[in-house]
Amino acid sequence: MPLKVATWNINSVRLRLPLVRRFLEEYQPDVLCLQETKCPDDQFPSAAFRKLGYEHIAMNGQKGYHGVATVSRRPMTLVEKRDFCSKADCRHVSTAVALNGQRILLHNFYVPAGGDEPDPEVNPKFRHKLDFLKEMHDVRSVGDVKDASLLVGDLNVAPLATDVWSHKQLLNVVSHTPVETDGLEGVRGKGGWVDLVRQHIPPEEKLFSWWSYRAKDWNIPDRGRRLDHIWSSDDLVPALSRVEVLREARGWERPSDHVPVIAEFG
Repeated sequence: MPLKVATWNINSVRLRLPLVRRFLEEYQPDVLCLQETKCPDDQFPSAAFRKLGYEHIAMNGQKGYHGVATVSRRPMTLVEKRDFCSKADCRHVSTAVALNGQRILLHNFYVPAGGDEPDPEVNPKFRHKLDFLKEMHDVRSVGDVKDASLLVGDLNVAPLATDVWSHKQLLNVVSHTPVETDGLEGVRGKGGWVDLVRQHIPPEEKLFSWWSYRAKDWNIPDRGRRLDHIWSSDDLVPALSRVEVLREARGWERPSDHVPVIAEFG
């Protein structure tokens, strides 16, 4: 049976529940990984997801900040909620699902944004981001290392020159500085991860998943960044059949500043 996985920084799951409902009804992913849910676990709208057929839910949330949740209409088990950098931030949850009888370990991440100043000596938020990326090097050691694995989420780094609207102008802007892009590439390389979006959509093509709320018209100037990612272990690459970045969702009513990214397997 094919598997469709989506990731979306929703920027408050309760506030944007109508958008999530629309997405699930129209695109029907098997698994949806949400970031920046901004609510503690006991206030997560589980009943609304179950009503839509997503009965399996794993969440790691906190009041007002951060938070990740993975919902599935297929059987899914919780594997771990890891506390990165010992800050008690809710930025990770891993679960296990199946593809054609094979167990898939699925990591859902919300990497720190890093603040505005790209200097770890004067900006603790940027230091936190760099430290977080370093700790992500060991993520493949979680669970059974023989498992096929997916790593998805808002990784808050646009790694390629074509992942931002202007490589030259953003080289000193948080999310595209060399220390961040090198850090993310270190995570990808150390874990043997494959960037599935760029496996399917040529790296030469500009591609974004985030547009700032500060822009009056996000679409015309198109000053976006690709901050949302889907990676896999190399054994899942042959099963990849389709990737979609749902750009149109940025124009929905009261949108998140991020859009869903979808990968289909099988």
